[in-house]
Amino acid sequence: MADESKEPMTEETMAPGPLDEHVEYIDAEEIEKLRAERDDMRDRFMRALADMENARKRSDRDRKEAEQYGGSKFARDMLPVYDSLSRALDHATEEQKAISGPLLDGVALTLRELQNVFAKHGIKVISPKPGDLFDPKEHQAMFEAPVPGTKAGNIIEVMGEGFMLHDRLLRPAQVGVSSNTQG
Repeated sequence: MADESKEPMTEETMAPGPLDEHVEYIDAEEIEKLRAERDDMRDRFMRALADMENARKRSDRDRKEAEQYGGSKFARDMLPVYDSLSRALDHATEEQKAISGPLLDGVALTLRELQNVFAKHGIKVISPKPGDLFDPKEHQAMFEAPVPGTKAGNIIEVMGEGFMLHDRLLRPAQVGVSSNTQG
């Protein structure tokens, strides 16, 4: 509690003390310089903060992309295995099926397991059919031919299936396209 018997301090009653000798008075020009420096520092700080946030977002995006598409080379290398297994089943004659039934069953099971692994990792098969419309985002035209009874731009033959990894094309489906103008 303050002693109320003392008189209030005024400039006349204040004695210069040891602190007064070290106090520097700043003029308006110096204050403006300090404010400008403060504003500049604040601006640099905010920019650095924004740069850090952008770097974090970019890092997150790169990490997610690496998780989704990091195995694309391996997936692309597995496509010929899928093709070979599919061809083996497609070209087996009835006689071969009768003789080598269990072997072909094993090939079919292996192909099914490979399809399951593909699905687990986001690989989808692109299987166009004759009569479908050619889509350059998913198909590769191997040839064009005028085939009666077809429309220009329709698929007339499928030579190979294509594959997507999530939303990216791993390999386009290989197709023949009609160039018939009287479709």
